[in-house]
Amino acid sequence: MGYTSRLPRPRLTTLKWSSQTLIYGYPNSRKSLPFYIPRGPASQNPFTVLESALRRSSSTCTSSSSSHLVRRFYSSETTPERKVTVLGAAGGIGQPLALLMKLNPLVSRLALYDIAGTPGVAADVSHINTRSEVSGYMGEEQLGHALEGSDVVIIPAGVPRKPGMTRDDLFNINAGIVKSLCTAIAKYCPNALVNMISNPVNSTVPIAAEVFKKAGTYDEKKLFGVTTLDVVRAKTFFAGKAKVSPSEVNVPVVGGHAGITILPLFSQATPKGSNLSDEEIVALTKRTQDGGTEVVEAKAGKGSATLSMAYAGAVFADACLKGLNGVPDIVECSYVQSTITELPFFASKVRLGKNGVEEVLGLGPLSDYEKEGLERLKSELKSSIEKGIKFANQN
Repeated sequence: MGYTSRLPRPRLTTLKWSSQTLIYGYPNSRKSLPFYIPRGPASQNPFTVLESALRRSSSTCTSSSSSHLVRRFYSSETTPERKVTVLGAAGGIGQPLALLMKLNPLVSRLALYDIAGTPGVAADVSHINTRSEVSGYMGEEQLGHALEGSDVVIIPAGVPRKPGMTRDDLFNINAGIVKSLCTAIAKYCPNALVNMISNPVNSTVPIAAEVFKKAGTYDEKKLFGVTTLDVVRAKTFFAGKAKVSPSEVNVPVVGGHAGITILPLFSQATPKGSNLSDEEIVALTKRTQDGGTEVVEAKAGKGSATLSMAYAGAVFADACLKGLNGVPDIVECSYVQSTITELPFFASKVRLGKNGVEEVLGLGPLSDYEKEGLERLKSELKSSIEKGIKFANQN
């Protein structure tokens, strides 16, 4: 493969680990650069190859957002400088998410944080010859350094459920982690877009909102619960039944991000003309709601949906970056502060822009089955929201 650079083509070296950061780059350069700029034939350009593999994959709600998760290489002269921070980067979701964000040409700086294991993850992904400079941070004392200057913060941090652990035990641990991380976000990067992946999202987003309110930094336009995996599943399952390509399918998913609070609106699915029966729609809805359980069972209880969640998180982060960069008509589904129902938080289609949420879009026409599902989910979602708010205010 042919490469060119403003610098001589030196070996890629490791700068000394310090208490501040771990950065990989070129020696004797004024700025640490973690890549060679690919200038070879298109067939050898990694973004060209990945683009063909992921063609039309990032539009999760509307055809207007049909741009790709991975595009051809952008030069730094034409792409704004954007820092993305992943909190929980050494975990099951965090590691593949770090890889996918390293591949995203919209990212100029990628900060990876976790309580342990981050140096290895940072070293590994830093060898990929893409635009972004990778920094690894480990331990609470380095959290502020990881967050400073961030445009987008993605939070997949948390612990998996272990044998003997109750759901309340799991909630209290993960809720505490989210609260601590959001306290730091409020201090070090209060203007960043915050993408919440840590479960239960129905509760962790309200927790984050309460933390930001207490800190005086809350902006409802900049806090997102990432529900993209529900959309990805709905599109995939619908495509299988309708015998169409998943890349051609759009299915809005509203409500929340757990069990019956997940409501795919298959009546609004495109392309039209699938003529699925009522029984098939019910089965598709149930499978979308139980998608996480399907993966856990397939992994024999030894793992969860880490890879597909990382992909979904990368898709949504990509949409946020495009919105920040002024790309028009970026529409995704997300769990946000909302007034389209009586609930304070609700997942629906949102239009993204330079300030985060530009517009929360309505539900549109619903089938009778979807109307019933909407009423059923409200009680459970309301309880989850209240649980999160109560935790934030009591602890």
